[in-house]
Amino acid sequence: MAELSSLAELGTATGNIQPAAPVHVQKLDKSGRAYATGKRKNAIARVWVKPGSGKIVVNDKEFASYFARPVLQMILNQPIIAANRSGQYDIVATVIGGGLSGQAGAVRHGISKALTYYEPALRAVLKKGGFLTRDSRVVERKKYGKAKARRSFQFSKR
Repeated sequence: MAELSSLAELGTATGNIQPAAPVHVQKLDKSGRAYATGKRKNAIARVWVKPGSGKIVVNDKEFASYFARPVLQMILNQPIIAANRSGQYDIVATVIGGGLSGQAGAVRHGISKALTYYEPALRAVLKKGGFLTRDSRVVERKKYGKAKARRSFQFSKR
């Protein structure tokens, strides 16, 4: 590599060229499905996406019966609505660990990742909506000498 003697030469230097942005390609299994793992709190969801009528199954149940609260159903549908693909993909998910809220977030994360694996063009839309980012917040552990993670025992002078 040649030495540069002025800032004007910096624009014409060809020694250290930046690599091109990564090209995202479609990732499918033998059955033509896209697979992704979603995580939230202590919940882990395995999600498969394939073309279909828009049926969502979570742990062998219809998603509306598994996630009975409307808020959790809305969370699951967010990436599909943002990508404008409602009724085009069948989604099968198995989720373990955590509570219902964490499980809904894990399935949402898995759906988003699987959609980008099936249709890489959707990556920009889903990333802008924040669906591809793993929410890494977990419950803080309890420390010894404390009632909870940070709460001290009640103080009494007498």
